Amino acid sequence: MMNTLGRLRAVENEDLGMMRAWRNSPSIRSKMYSRHEISYEEHQDWWNRTRDSDDKEYFIYEKNDEALGVVGFTQIDRVNQNSFWAFYANPSAPRGTGSRMEFLALEHVFNTLYLHKLSCEVLAFNEPVIRLHKKFGFREEGMFREHHKVNEDYVDIVRLGLLATDWTERREKIATMFEKT
Repeated sequence: MMNTLGRLRAVENEDLGMMRAWRNSPSIRSKMYSRHEISYEEHQDWWNRTRDSDDKEYFIYEKNDEALGVVGFTQIDRVNQNSFWAFYANPSAPRGTGSRMEFLALEHVFNTLYLHKLSCEVLAFNEPVIRLHKKFGFREEGMFREHHKVNEDYVDIVRLGLLATDWTERREKIATMFEKT
């Protein structure tokens, strides 16, 4: 089954241009905390800080040797065994890419890093991503009311979390979804 899902591979320097192009796409930027167009220099500075960090890991999601998305883990706390994560897909990626990326991300966090908990924050208006996370077993743990300014409006931030035990309970059910595709 894992071959049908694709794979996560470590980001390489050659991926940076592609990552920045996807990240600067209006459909991606509109759902991120930082919404401005990211310059080459800014992206390079971010990568220089990120690639050697002990508490961050970034991956390219590939299926059939085609790069389709980015998965990132931040604030990896090996003492308390938790982390935050985020992802984004190539704007022209096929339907189902987000689900495949999420499955592989959860496998990595709970079966490679052996963390206890994975958390994320989603702008409240990004309801499809909130539903996707909940389908995988994430639970809403909080709401930061009017926490982030988008243009002239303040929007809520939804905080979600998934425990390793939650993933163990849901994993097989989720895996069977991919067998049908």
